[in-house]
Amino acid sequence: MSVNVPVSNASTIPDRRPSLDTKRLLLRPFLLSDAERVRTLAGERAVADTTVNIPHPYKPGMAEQWIATHVPQFAEGKLVCFAITLRDSADLIGAVGLTITPRDHHAELGYWIGKPFWNQGYATEAGQAVIAHGFNTLGLHRIFATHLTRNPASGRVMQKLGMIREGVMRQHVRKWDELENVAIYGILCHEWPAV
Repeated sequence: MSVNVPVSNASTIPDRRPSLDTKRLLLRPFLLSDAERVRTLAGERAVADTTVNIPHPYKPGMAEQWIATHVPQFAEGKLVCFAITLRDSADLIGAVGLTITPRDHHAELGYWIGKPFWNQGYATEAGQAVIAHGFNTLGLHRIFATHLTRNPASGRVMQKLGMIREGVMRQHVRKWDELENVAIYGILCHEWPAV
């Protein structure tokens, strides 16, 4: 599915990002109109606390800037990012995507879910669809993901996706002015579907 809308008034890059369907979810491209909802959900300290890349406080304009990067990065083959929405209500509940390194035929899976929607299997369901897209449509060889070791719930999602824990990078990232250990999981194309 494609929607031909420019990224901004100055840009003429057509939007050819895909959408994916699952049993309970529609994974669709982010729109600038999603910015307020992103700011509300990702702006909760509990959500930022469990991720490496979400800032806190989540200031006005940050969501718009982030969303505006999606079309050009997709056009360059470096990113596919989806708004996770509930099929029944169309409510946006989080994000999932792949940051792609074309030269190496691999991508990093990333995701976050708004706190009101935790522990309902949405990250796993969205992750399965995105991994399938990465291997079956994008032709990736490897998909990996990381999580802060103090966030074992994210590691359980990766395990449910069939990913194998490959190790721990000690004091690898700084979060809230503390150096944090990061676990890394990976899956190869011939190991999919593993669940």
